[in-house]
Amino acid sequence: MAYNLLKGKRGIIFGALDENSIAWKVAIKAKEEGGEFVLSNSPIALRKKDIFELGKKTNSQIIAADVTEISELEDLFDESIKILGGKLDFILHSVGMSPNVRKDIPYSELNYDYLMKTLDVSAISLHKILSVALKMDAINEWGSVVTLSYIASQRVFSSYSDMSHAKAMLESIVKQFGYHYGVRKKVRINAVSQSPTRTTAGAGVSGFNAFYNYADAMSPLGNADSNSCANVCIFLFSDLSKQITMQTVYNDGGFSSMGISNKLIQQYIDGDCKE
Repeated sequence: MAYNLLKGKRGIIFGALDENSIAWKVAIKAKEEGGEFVLSNSPIALRKKDIFELGKKTNSQIIAADVTEISELEDLFDESIKILGGKLDFILHSVGMSPNVRKDIPYSELNYDYLMKTLDVSAISLHKILSVALKMDAINEWGSVVTLSYIASQRVFSSYSDMSHAKAMLESIVKQFGYHYGVRKKVRINAVSQSPTRTTAGAGVSGFNAFYNYADAMSPLGNADSNSCANVCIFLFSDLSKQITMQTVYNDGGFSSMGISNKLIQQYIDGDCKE
């Protein structure tokens, strides 16, 4: 059921790769709620071509942009405003990548050039997007920017490696820039900390199935899926969340508040766990 929550609103959605992407689900729901938007991803990601199918489904134009390059972001905002016929009301930052994780490099042996790339793509890119948008006055007052995080920003997940640092930095940028953009333009900035989700990127993390099953057993409501994450993003884009900013919203079925569940206790009682 749609409620026209984004009727008359314009935006940019970064990071839709294929139908497993959370950004893909957000785009579908944003269209259902009356929003108009441009889809953007890196030139390399566009080679997969699935995003063009999404463009047809949502009647959206696709613009390639490297989120780490200021000049490309400037061109993206300029072109998007022309295409959409006005300044933006919402932005989804659904971007993350770690060469260290992809190459299965142990955390204690990180390649530091790769680490810098991880931070630039997965966290600093949000700062660049916000900085360019502010300088260009590209977002209307009371607009909303949402990024996607994970609880590894706060806790140790052994194989999440340097992405945990990226998520911690990402959430810090949400708070810091949320203050500055809020004071100057009433633009609000929030993060959604999502359950482990079977996206193309997420499934590439070593031990993902263990992450997924553990979180599902721990969470009173079970893991939150990508559609529920999209619903939270739409809420944060809408005027219903007009006074919410600088927050990390945990869409995780209660995982973030848990120590251990009865299900896991029983598993360890029944299991032959030895030190």
